[in-house]
Amino acid sequence: MAINSARRRIWKILLNSLSRSQSSVTALRPQYDALIIGGGHNGLVAAAYLQKSGVKTAVLERRHVIGGAAVTEELIPGFKFSRASYVLSLLRPQICKELELKKHGLKVYIRNPSSFTPILEDGVGGKPPRSLLMGHNLEETQKQIAQFSVKDARAYAEYEALIIRMASAVEPLLDAVPVDVSSLTSTSLRQRIRSLHTVIPLLRTGVKLGKHIPQFYELLTAPISKILNKWFESEPLKATLATDGVIGAMISPQATGSGYVLLHHVMGELEGIKGGWGYVEGGMGALSNSIASAAAAHGASIFTGKPVNSILVDSNGAAQGVVLQDGTEIRSKVVLSNATPHVTFLKLTPKDALPSDFIEEVSAIDYTSATTKINVAVDRLPNFLAVPSDDGIPPSQRIAGTIHLNCEDMANINEAYEDAYQGVPSTRPLIELCIPSILDPTIAPPACHVISIFTQYTPYHLRGGKEWDELAKNGYADRVFDCIEQYAPGFKASVVGRDILTPPDLEKVFGLTGGNIFHGAMSLDQLYLSRPLPSYSNYRSPVKGLYLCGSGTHPGGGVMGSAGRNAAHVVLSDLKRS
Repeated sequence: MAINSARRRIWKILLNSLSRSQSSVTALRPQYDALIIGGGHNGLVAAAYLQKSGVKTAVLERRHVIGGAAVTEELIPGFKFSRASYVLSLLRPQICKELELKKHGLKVYIRNPSSFTPILEDGVGGKPPRSLLMGHNLEETQKQIAQFSVKDARAYAEYEALIIRMASAVEPLLDAVPVDVSSLTSTSLRQRIRSLHTVIPLLRTGVKLGKHIPQFYELLTAPISKILNKWFESEPLKATLATDGVIGAMISPQATGSGYVLLHHVMGELEGIKGGWGYVEGGMGALSNSIASAAAAHGASIFTGKPVNSILVDSNGAAQGVVLQDGTEIRSKVVLSNATPHVTFLKLTPKDALPSDFIEEVSAIDYTSATTKINVAVDRLPNFLAVPSDDGIPPSQRIAGTIHLNCEDMANINEAYEDAYQGVPSTRPLIELCIPSILDPTIAPPACHVISIFTQYTPYHLRGGKEWDELAKNGYADRVFDCIEQYAPGFKASVVGRDILTPPDLEKVFGLTGGNIFHGAMSLDQLYLSRPLPSYSNYRSPVKGLYLCGSGTHPGGGVMGSAGRNAAHVVLSDLKRS
């Protein structure tokens, strides 16, 4: 990575070495009760709950650092990047409480205001271009919206209340195994009675929704453009809200099901604030480290640099351990995979251990990705043209949340999607830009900053069979930087270095099949009872003793931890009955 000679002083700031191995000081043993493939946050959560319940557990991470996509890496000395995932909200509150993550070092900075959308326009009467600033203060947010539409400002309070109500109603489903349909329809009365408890979370959701069930159904099934057009008339507001309906997904605001993606992104809670988002001190890897610390405190062993080559299956069709790439065999009663279903079943599990129809179903899972992540080191904050100087809000506070660029209207987003649908990276990409170092001074040198740029749409396969080589990657990143430059002149001159992760890079570095950040598309046909497959939505698999615990299972992607927690409870239940 090229570094401007005028900034070589940055290389002298070696406060921390590159991410060090997180391996336990305990040597790898030949036998455990449970082995977990992959040290992503869900795998670490599962390990903590299993070990806390007395199940001797080891985590095997292939990379040199734990965390999976929730990782901090010092790519440039002094600059610590949340290289993949970069903001926190969805992590379930009970996981923080039950694993005592704050005791293990987790510290979060709440962002407020949380969203800033500058408008690419000329200022009028000597004033700067307009912008939309949104945060936790409803009255202030309504004042901001009123710049574009007084009608929308009045409607926003009701819209937000309804969305929060719907997100809260879904909560019981997040923390429980999906309805066990096979047991409910079993000929065994005992099995039917035992499985009745899986229906309770669904009933709770229905009760919470009450008279809003029809609106909930519409939100799940309709395009987010239809929903937003019913509520609002101003395009900057609609486009800003629509980003939550498409982010991380290869869909446009006009696509059926984009409403659920929006709901998924607002169902979090941080420090008691519904829908709040924040930055983890030290980057997202610090969150993973706190979970690992909790697991290790209970006795779990965590190893890095231990790539798994295959899952051992005995003659009875039951998992009995794993084989590492160096040939080492490690035995266990159960194996949990934090990898995607594709990697778990099509790369690690012996084919003769799986039914052919199951293999066909797994092969058909949609992993289409739209995302390219760009991590940037800069020697000063961007200076946005649309930041007023007379509204009493410090510029740094205004841009401490997510900065939405190319979001003047939903048509911009749809056009960006259409480009990628044709196999071409978006001409004017959808850009979500975050500067966590504004709130967290531990991740950048003095006066410098790290910037996370989450962009779409970029296809995995380029038109004409072209590859994402360095020329294509840098050409796209230059396009993104040109867009930023229009909103914040001088940005490009501030850049010290950058790290570009296209969909193939996300797959190669983090094991995200297809580059999909959710371990599989969050479409309605791949959620709840159908995640990852209609026949296996309860974390189990056709191989006895082999479980999934990653985001490819219910309730899906995001740094949530539910999949790991739910899977651990299923494993504990099965071990108790065996």
